[in-house]
Amino acid sequence: MARLPAPISRQDRQRQTREALVFAARAVFARDGYHGARLDVIAREAGFSKGAVYSNFTGKAALFLEVMDANLQAASADGGWDVFESSPQGGAGAVPTEEIQEAVKGFALATLEFIATAARDVDLAAQLQTRMQALAAGYAAVAAQSRPESETMPPEEVGALLTALDQGAALLTLSGSTAIDQRVLRTGMRRLLDPARAAEEPEADGDDEPALHDRVIRERIAATVREWPTSSTP
Repeated sequence: MARLPAPISRQDRQRQTREALVFAARAVFARDGYHGARLDVIAREAGFSKGAVYSNFTGKAALFLEVMDANLQAASADGGWDVFESSPQGGAGAVPTEEIQEAVKGFALATLEFIATAARDVDLAAQLQTRMQALAAGYAAVAAQSRPESETMPPEEVGALLTALDQGAALLTLSGSTAIDQRVLRTGMRRLLDPARAAEEPEADGDDEPALHDRVIRERIAATVREWPTSSTP
């Protein structure tokens, strides 16, 4: 007689519930914005009642921060990358580029809404600062991998400059500017890290591709979206 699988523990069930809510919340925030997103809609799309949200999160802000954490973890999961190498452009089983771009753009717009809200709240501002420090730490890893041996500026400071470039390019893009695309963003990162090598390397690709984070970050986040249903079932 075949053995029945061991019953799932309460802790594992709660973890799966949280993951399902975060997965659904990422899509709803991207689609409806931070202010427009409703917790009952997020819960329903995750397959739960609204009570499940409040059983796991104190409110919308806490859930949004959890989605930010999930994205940051995905972006930094494989460490830094060499900006002088060609960045991936998808592959077999990849989310279509247009879908990635729309999801990233939608969540970036929701993040602008959240930043405006958090800046007026002392507690939220402190939590947002922690996330921005995590983003800067991720770019510090990029700096450590791509900068020349002669560089005297600490990777943390170079990472902060890369973060400023990332965020500034995103803000311009969200504002409707086409002055910076993925090619210009990657070229700027290369020039910031190693001007001499950047001048000798072939030009980066990415013409007309939105400069909403480096393509590597978008692909890493997209990979977690593709893999989630097979690794976490609510």
